[in-house]
Amino acid sequence: MAFDFKKEYKEFYMPKGTPSIVTVPKMNYIAVRGSGNPNDADGEYKQAIGLLYGIAFTIKMSKKEDHQIDGYFDYVVPPLEGFWCQDGVSGIDYARKEDFKWISVIRLPNFVTREDFDWAVRKATAKKKQDFSKLSDRSVETCEAYRRGRACGSLPLLF
Repeated sequence: MAFDFKKEYKEFYMPKGTPSIVTVPKMNYIAVRGSGNPNDADGEYKQAIGLLYGIAFTIKMSKKEDHQIDGYFDYVVPPLEGFWCQDGVSGIDYARKEDFKWISVIRLPNFVTREDFDWAVRKATAKKKQDFSKLSDRSVETCEAYRRGRACGSLPLLF
């Protein structure tokens, strides 16, 4: 059975109804930064999410390719996570979605190295005939610890 980060790390992905303090360990992510309205049909956000999932699934399916990753185990691709803000705004002003700045991330298993990531970018670019090189520039933190330390674990409020 495939390893499922959401089930194995419920305190991070499915916290209880009562807020609590959790210690977040080092985790590897692929990430992309951008700005603008996430609802724009051909906007930067939609394109960035396609790039993230393209690489996440290329790495997951590497088991069927010539590139074998040391320590690989089958897993469920973790959910998309995001960090959102707007300059000059306390909280969020949903009437000004074009002013959003965001970082979107997908967690990677710890066995993924920079070399594995670079292979996945080349493989996805060749297979999908799409430019994944944006995931190699300075707008992306690849295979880096994105958040760690003490945090408040609580369910998000959706409006």
